[in-house]
Parts: sequence; structure tokens; C-alpha cells
Amino acid sequence: MTSPGGPTPEETTVDTGRTDDLGALDEPIRTMTGDARHEARHESRHEARHEARPERDIERTEWIPATGGPDDGARPPAGHGAPDGGRPRPLLIAAAVVGLLVVLYVGDLLLSSTDVPRGVAVAGVDIGGMGKPEAEQELRTQLAGRTSRPVSLQAGQGAATLDPREAGLELDVESTIAEAGEQPFNPWTRVSSLFTTRDVAPVTRVNGFALDQALDRVRPQLDRPATEGTVRFEGIQPVAVPSVPGQAVEGPGAARAITEHWLDPTPVALPLTEAPVTVTPAGIQQAIDEVARPAVAGPVTVVGDAKNATITTQAITTLLVFRPDGSGGLVPAIDEPAAIRAVEPQLATTEAEPKDATLTFAGTQTTVVPAVVGREIDWPRTFAGLVEVLGRPAGQSAPPVFTPPPTAPGAEPAAPPPTTGRAINAVYTTTQPEVTTESLQALGPAELIGEFTTRGFKPDSGQNIRRVAEIVNGQVIAPNSVFSLNEASSPRNEANGFVPAGIIDDGAPSRGVGGGVSQFATTLFNAGYFAGLDDVEHKEHSYYISRYPAGREATVFEGSIDLRLGNDGPTPIYIRTQWTPSSITVQLYGIKRFEVTSEPGPRTNLTPPGVRDLGGEPECTASQGSEGFTITDTRVLRDVRTGEVRREPRTVRYEPQPTVTCNGP
Repeated sequence: MTSPGGPTPEETTVDTGRTDDLGALDEPIRTMTGDARHEARHESRHEARHEARPERDIERTEWIPATGGPDDGARPPAGHGAPDGGRPRPLLIAAAVVGLLVVLYVGDLLLSSTDVPRGVAVAGVDIGGMGKPEAEQELRTQLAGRTSRPVSLQAGQGAATLDPREAGLELDVESTIAEAGEQPFNPWTRVSSLFTTRDVAPVTRVNGFALDQALDRVRPQLDRPATEGTVRFEGIQPVAVPSVPGQAVEGPGAARAITEHWLDPTPVALPLTEAPVTVTPAGIQQAIDEVARPAVAGPVTVVGDAKNATITTQAITTLLVFRPDGSGGLVPAIDEPAAIRAVEPQLATTEAEPKDATLTFAGTQTTVVPAVVGREIDWPRTFAGLVEVLGRPAGQSAPPVFTPPPTAPGAEPAAPPPTTGRAINAVYTTTQPEVTTESLQALGPAELIGEFTTRGFKPDSGQNIRRVAEIVNGQVIAPNSVFSLNEASSPRNEANGFVPAGIIDDGAPSRGVGGGVSQFATTLFNAGYFAGLDDVEHKEHSYYISRYPAGREATVFEGSIDLRLGNDGPTPIYIRTQWTPSSITVQLYGIKRFEVTSEPGPRTNLTPPGVRDLGGEPECTASQGSEGFTITDTRVLRDVRTGEVRREPRTVRYEPQPTVTCNGP
């Protein structure tokens, strides 16, 4: 502003526009009065007449032409600043966008700080961006079926399944969520997670021992043993069979793969190790050329005792086998059972079974029937040179039939002469009988030293009693040895002539193969009891059976309960059995050493039977029970040579046998 006496319009140029940026002028504005104003007016007029340029651009005043409305004249000159202070409009927009993004980032960070990171999936279940409790519930719901379903395993061409519970596998949901991590602070990572998926492996609690056991159970379905190459025959033509490497599931790697991927929707691929092979194609071809083809060029003759056998070319293809030699090749060998099948029927008449010595009886007098030494082919020695013979040229005449000279009893028979061409000798050997003539002759003046008979059995039990009697009949208890009924009669199964029959099972009637053998055991035990044999092992029935003497009976059960009688005398004892449809008798012959009597005691501690109803069982059989009691039996032995008496008491407790009913509920 100026004072009321200020300059005239001619003296001052007035800029009606606004000039906010005063700092743009090089010279400060001065207030002019008196002579100074006069001098200024003089210089201004002079400069106007001469149109002289100012020394600096700042001294020029340029006017922007009017382009708009009536207010255009009030706009500032170009270059003298804008209403917003001179900042370009794009920068303001960018700043606003950045500010908005910052606000959004901070808000998102605050809202999702406790959530599972976006884009996270576990075993195909998307839990990204969920709150952790919600994510845990989602995993439990979606994976519940997978945690109990069989886990499919794939190992090459092999496949199997295992039960995750038996394998000790359990999903650890809390640790799985923790494995996913926290929301990232990097804004670019947060943005990219909106468009990508990150798989997080489920965390599994595992019982390593249970997993190893489960894996071992399915190995037969996954592992494949290596198959070494060999030679087989199509007809009589040898054909190469190439080697095939095997595979084996790699234990630690397999356990790790199952633990990490058992919840995947696809089968778990297990790592494998290769089982190498040794036989090469060249080794197989060499075996064909040098062994297999010559072997089937013609038959082979086996020279026997007064009779020959022929191994045909077809039979050769079944008995010639090849085994790896460890160096890439094959070694020929003979399948002995196949060779025996090809030869034995043709030479059966040249062999003789051994026969045990026996006793014949005339009243109480006995006579020894001598044993017969057997004559059999020693098959391993017979076929020992067959591989070498198979490599000889075919077409040679067969050796003559071998007729050996007579063989003295007990002597080795003469061996056939050496053969020529494609032929081998049958090698014979003698076989001694189990009961020799000498062992029975050692009985001396044998007499009946022990005998016992039991009666009363059903036809099926009677068949088993007859079968075990046949087996035991004629057996000899050698001096200072022990006879075992289980060893002598096992196996007591249907293949050995035994049948299902009645037994006592836990106090109730039942059925089992070999039922009735205990009656034979009781009969044999009593015969040994009166013969003075040692009671090495025996066990009474748990329940008393009225047809047996109380405290003096025995039962057997194959594999656990046995009857064993010992002969501690200097001479053998011969067992003779006699069976009828209603009775079984066992007699023992030898040199009498003792006079034996039995002294049974009274029955004490009587216990009445209970009642047991088996009405719900389809094969229930009613039976009358019996009371339980305790009894002591004393065996009294008097030595016939010295008169010395020995007493052997034995106390037995019988449980009450319940009365069985079949009434049911």
C-alpha cells in the first residue's frame, strides 16, 4: 500500500495479478519518494523511448493472452507458480494411491495377523486365509476319512495297502497349522499369495516300530526277488530264459515317504533298490550249446541188478537243471527227486525192504523170527556221474544187464562193473532193520512180565485204539532206554489212519482226531506198572473215568502230554498188543525182575459235581457228572533176585466233572 500522497498512475506499474513467490525477484521492492520518484519516472520514460531491454529476465513483465472468461486477466503470468504451490498433478495422484495402499496394507496386516497365510493347502485341502481354529476344524473334517482309510502303496509294478492305525500313523493337526507359518510382512508376497498355492505337508505323529512291522507284512507284495537266467526246455528243445533284476523296498526311505504322503489322494510311491543278477546272456547261450543240446541227444541207461532202466530224452528235460556259477555262467546239476521218479519204478524189483525181527508165541513160549537186511539203491551215489554222462555222444549201444553174485546176509552187495557210453551204474546199499535178530535173542528165556486189558469204547474210538496198537506192536524197549508213546505214534492225524472221535474238553464231551488213544495209554501204562518199568512221565485225566483204576491211569495229548516208560534193566523188553472190537490188551515180554502189586487208598475230599448248561452250542451232548476226590495209589515192587521191597506212593486229585445239560435259555 502507499500513502494518500502516493505516486500517480504514470509513476507506478500495477500488477493486478497475485504474486505469491516474492523470492523470485533479484532486487527487493523499494518505496520511492521525493527526488527518487522523479528520477525513476525520468528513467522509465527514457527506456520507453529507446525500447531498451532490461539486463535480467526478471525485470521483464510478460502478459499471458486472454483465452477464457472475464477473469482471465487475473491469472498470474506463466512461470510464476500455480494455485497448488507448483506441484504437478500426477505426483499428487501417485501420492494419493500410495497412501491408500499403505492404509490397505496396514489394515489387512492388522485384520489377518493371526490367520493362516493365504494360498496354503494341506493334502489338497485349501486352508489359506482362514483363522487357525477354523483351519484346524477344516482339516479334521476334510481329512477324517483319509486318516482311517487304507494307505495305497506303489513300488514299481508292485502294489499293496496298509492300515494307518496298525502302522502307527496319526495326523498332528496343530503342528500342521504351525508348519504353515505366519502371515508374511512382505507386501509383494501377500499380493502374490492371492494368485498362487503353497502346499504344506501334513505333520504326522508316527510309531516307528509299528510302521516298520506293517511295512514288513506287505513286503511280499512289493518286493520282487531277482530271477537268474537259466535254460528251460520246450519239448526237447533248449530255450534261453533271460535274467530279470529284482527290486526291494528301501526301508528308511519307504517309511519316510509313507509318513509324508500317506494322506495324499494318490498312492504313495516307495523308493526301491535293485537286486542285481549275475547270469549273462552269453553264459546262458554257452550252457545251451555245451550242455543242454548234447544232453537231449539220446537216452541214458541205468545198469541195475539183473535189470536195466532207461532215462528217456523227455525225462532228461525234467531232471537236468542249471544253477548260477557266480561268474555270469550256469552250472548243470541233477534234480534228484525228478531223477528218482524216472528210474525207481523200473528198478523197484531189484530192491528189498528190511524186515524187523519178531517173536512168535505158543502159549507162554516165544520164538525169535530173524530180521531181514534190506537192499536199496543209493540214489545220490547213483546219479553222481549223470551230468558227465549226459555230455557223451549219443548212439552208443547200451551196456549189458548187470547180474550180481549172491550176497551173504548182512554183507555189502557187489557193485556193477563200470559202464561205457551214455550209461551209469545203480549203486546198491544194505539197510539194517530197526529190530535186529540179536536184540530179540538178547531177551533170553523171555516171558510175560506185564499185562493189562481195558474194555468199553465206541467204534470210532476203537478205530484209533486199533491204529495206535498196530504202530506200537512189536516195538522193543532197549536196555537203559525210554519209550515215548507220542514219538512212536505221531503224527496222530487222518493221513496216518486216525479219525475224529470222542474226547473230554474242559470237562465237557467233545470230538477230536485221535480220540481214544488215551485208553491205549492207560492200558500200556498199567502193563508197564506191573512189569516194573520206570514211570518217567505220565499224567492222569483231570476227571475220573470209571472204567480205569483210580489213581492208576494216563492220558496223552500230542505235543504236550506224553507217556514215557523207562527200561533200566540189562535186557530188552518186547511190546505185544492185541485188539478186539471191545477190548485192548498190552503185553510186555522180557526177563522178569519184579513182582508188583497195587495198594489203592481210600477216596477223600469228596466234591459233588456242578451243572454246566451248553444249550446254546449246536453240538451239545448231555452227560452225567461225577464227584471229585483225592486218592493215593502205592506200587509195591519186590526184587525177584534179592527179595528187596520198594514202595512208590502217588497221590492224585480228580476234579468234579460237571453234569452237562443242553436245555439252553
